[in-house]
Amino acid sequence: MEGLIIVVIFMVMVIVTIFLGIRIVPQGSKHIVQRLGKYNKTLNPGLSIIIPYIDTVAYKVTTKDIVLDIPSQEVITRDNAVIIANAVAYINIVAPEKAVYGVVDYIPAIQTLVQTSLRSIVGEMDLDDALSSRDMIKAKLKTAISDDISDWGIMLKTVEIQDINPSQTMQKAMEEQAAAERGRRATVTRAEGEKSAAILEADGRLEASRRDAQAKVLLAEASQRAIQKVTEAIQGNEMPVVYILGERYIDAIKDVSTSNNAKIVLMPADIPAAIRGIMGGIGK
Repeated sequence: MEGLIIVVIFMVMVIVTIFLGIRIVPQGSKHIVQRLGKYNKTLNPGLSIIIPYIDTVAYKVTTKDIVLDIPSQEVITRDNAVIIANAVAYINIVAPEKAVYGVVDYIPAIQTLVQTSLRSIVGEMDLDDALSSRDMIKAKLKTAISDDISDWGIMLKTVEIQDINPSQTMQKAMEEQAAAERGRRATVTRAEGEKSAAILEADGRLEASRRDAQAKVLLAEASQRAIQKVTEAIQGNEMPVVYILGERYIDAIKDVSTSNNAKIVLMPADIPAAIRGIMGGIGK
């Protein structure tokens, strides 16, 4: 009976030993084996044999691409503007033993490194450049991080800038500045329009005055020529002129008499005498 118990115990220990010595590593993973507390080897995907009780699997590391979300943070630009920026990094562990022994925890280490590098890069740029130069920031960020994390056996596949926006206070200031600029442009446009209208109006008045002056000069010259013609035609004989002026006078009386405002009409008793008086005044 005791011999049977010993055999059973022995069989159990053999099974446990075999179980401890066989390791099946799934695809997409690598296992770090330590022998008596010291790094021994890295197990690739598939079936592997280790020494039971001496070798232990200390770390299980994925070889798939890892997506790291970089938390949002406030960044101050060169012109003292505050912006909110965050990113996402894609990494791949190419040397698992370096990743587990080179840094305590590579995930927060890389996140902190990306945040620090992002603050440094954006801090050397003005606000407008930072908001419009995502590709340049991405390239500089990748260059700055790749060399550092390569010592940890990690390759940076790519890094993308998710959001880079002004802070709420800065957005409000920018909106007020934009509104003020639009108001200034509207005022300038309105002033230019009023100025153009005033210039056109002044030019119109000047042209009208010039034409009025020309018309008065023409009328004066015409009157002068008419007087000269009449004087030459009369040659001391006043009857034709009396007849013409009398005819004009009668027409004027008719117009006045037909007017609604005409109440009293006064006619000189001696038309020829009046005309001679007028002609005498013209002769002088």
